[in-house]
This record gives sequence, structure tokens and C-alpha cells, in this order.
Amino acid sequence: MAEAPKATLINFPGTNADHETERALKIVGFETEMLPISLLTEDSLDGVSLVVFSGGFSYGDYVMSGRIAKLVTQNKIGDTLRKFRDGGGYLLGICNGFQILTQLDLLPPCSLVHNTSGRFQCQWVTLKNHAADASPFLAQLPDEFEFPIAHAEGRLVTADPADAEKLIADGFAALTYTTDVNGSFQQIAGLKDESGRVLGLMPHPERFMFREDHYDPDWGDAENGSGHYLFQSLFENVSASR
Repeated sequence: MAEAPKATLINFPGTNADHETERALKIVGFETEMLPISLLTEDSLDGVSLVVFSGGFSYGDYVMSGRIAKLVTQNKIGDTLRKFRDGGGYLLGICNGFQILTQLDLLPPCSLVHNTSGRFQCQWVTLKNHAADASPFLAQLPDEFEFPIAHAEGRLVTADPADAEKLIADGFAALTYTTDVNGSFQQIAGLKDESGRVLGLMPHPERFMFREDHYDPDWGDAENGSGHYLFQSLFENVSASR
């Protein structure tokens, strides 16, 4: 029997969705390791197929979300994550993890800033899947589906609004909200990189693994929650690429 692909979850002070995310990864078949940033070295990713930055509030989000996590990561391992990606590795950033990936320049240029509502938003949102044919993460998800969000700084902005339009046109906007949830330019909820092996999204797929997680007891006819299909799609693609 083939060895299960290994996923490493890098944790910072303030990370709080790591156990939920680890559970989701284990459900679909990954072998997992939780790695505190204090133990991260350039050799930590040897034999790893997937690196995950989970949701939470790294370093309290006191200096722009993800900024301190970026500086500490770069100080610890330099450009190892870029080499990891270029060598065929996969990276997933959820909520604060998305913010960290953008800070690390592993996704197209953008910033995630305070919601236009001026408050923390915790709600279910409907998403459009723009990358079912181009993303190993989204191949098993339908054109529209729901995930929950929980963020105060999830508004995606670019230096020029036209840059956000280009993200859509060039296929980097993997997910968009169907309505204006938080003021994000072009209603972008998630980005992928050119390789397709890096995905960042503000919604939380790990919080919708089971049908029972949905607020509507009569939700849909799928066997599992939508998040299950994101992680299952990723597992199958990672396994096939090894």
C-alpha cells in the first residue's frame, strides 16, 4: 500500500483553526504534522507534499494581518517555501493563512485589509468556482457552493482597482463571492498562483466537512459538506503527482 502524502501545518502564536484543519486533512487521507514556527527549519519540509497555513490571528494581527508571520518565516527558512513550490509542492492558506501567503509573495500581489463594515464578520457565504478546471483544490466542487467566513481583515484590495480586474481576466481569482460581502475588489474570495499548486482563500472549508455542519438541516443532496470535496480533490491530486 502506498504511503500517504504528508501535510505539515505551520503554526504561529495565535493560530486557532489548526486542529479543525488537521482533522479535515486526516479525514481525506493525509498524514499530518503540526509544526510550531519555533521548530521550523529549512529541512522541515523534506518528504512533505503539502504545507498549510491555518486560520487564526498570528501574533495577534497587531501589525497588519500576516506581516509578523511573514517576517519570522523568512528569517527561519528564507525562500524555502518558494523552492518547495517550484519543486512540485502544494501550499494552502486559509483566512489568516491566506494573508500570510500574500505577505510571502506566493500569490499575485494584493492586500487583505479591514472589511468595509468595520467589524468582524462571521457568516455563511456563497462562492463562485472559477478554477474547477485549473486548480487541484477546486476540481470536485460545483460552480457555486457555500463556506463560512470569520474575519475582520478579509477585504482583498490591489494597488489599482484595474489590477483586480486583471486577476479575474488572467484566471488568478479562483473564488469570488456572489454578493459584496466585505468590500473586496471584484468580490474576490480566493486566489491561486500560476502553477495552480498554491491556493489562498478567506472562507473556511475545514468548517464544512459534514452535512450536519450546515445551518440548513435539509441542505442539498451531497453526501458530504463542500469542504470535504476541496480536501478530497487536493488529496487525489497530490497523491497522483507523487
